[in-house]
Amino acid sequence: MNFLNEKRKSKLVVETCLLAGKIMIENGSEMVRVNDTIDRICHNAGFSDSRSYVTLTGIIMTVSPDMGSQVISIDKRSFDLEKVSVVNDYSRQFQAGLITLGQFYHSLKHIDKHVTRYPFWVELLGAAVVSGTLEIVFRHNTFDFWAASFIGVLGWFVYNIIDKYTSIKFLNEFISALAIGFASIIMIRMHLANSADDLITGGLMPLVPGVPITNAVRDVLSGNLISGPSRGVEAIMSACALGFGVAMAIKIMG
Repeated sequence: MNFLNEKRKSKLVVETCLLAGKIMIENGSEMVRVNDTIDRICHNAGFSDSRSYVTLTGIIMTVSPDMGSQVISIDKRSFDLEKVSVVNDYSRQFQAGLITLGQFYHSLKHIDKHVTRYPFWVELLGAAVVSGTLEIVFRHNTFDFWAASFIGVLGWFVYNIIDKYTSIKFLNEFISALAIGFASIIMIRMHLANSADDLITGGLMPLVPGVPITNAVRDVLSGNLISGPSRGVEAIMSACALGFGVAMAIKIMG
C-alpha cells in the first residue's frame, strides 16, 4: 500500500514539475529559473535524487534513478512574465506548507483563469506610450510624438491579429513591420509628420525582441550552451523579420 502511495506521489511530482517548467518556458523564463524551480519542487516533495534536463523545446525529468523518465514538449513561446511570477509564488507556498502538492498541480492546470492578460485597449495604450516616448528618447523628435504613438498602436494591433489567426513563426513580425513601414511613409506624404525614419523607429519598439535577447545572454553566461544560442537565434530571426518587413515597405513605396 505504501509503495502504491509513493508511486502516485512520485507521478504527481513529475507532472507538477513538467507543467510548471512548461508554463515558465512558454512565457519567457530563463532556463536557470526553470531548473531551480523544478529542483525546489522535487526537494520539498521529498525527492532529493531528482534529475531534469531542460531545453527551449522540451523537458525531460525523473524523480529517482529507479523510475523511468517523463518528457513534455514545448511548441509555442510567448511572453507573460506574470505567469512566471505566479508559478514561483506557488512554489514558495508549497515550500512553506501553505498548499499541498495536489493544490499546487490544480493551480497550475488552471493558471489561465488566475492570470489573465490585460484588456486589449490597455495593451494598445502601452504600445502608444512606448512608441511615442522612445521615439523622443532615441530620435529627439518631439513633433512626431503623436504620429509615432499611432504607428506603434497600428503595429501592435496588426501583430496580435496575425498572431491570433496564424501559427506561422515570424509572420506576425514581418507583416507588422510591413504595416508600420507603409503607414509611416503615407503619414509623411500626407504631411502629418516630419521623419519616416523616426516613425518607423518608434513603431518598432514594442515589437523588438528584448526579452529573448536578455534571456539568451543569461542562459549562455550560466553555462546553458543549448538553450542560450537557440533563444538567441530565435531573437535574431524575429529582428530580421522586422527588418525585412520595413525594407519591403520602403522598396514598394519608394
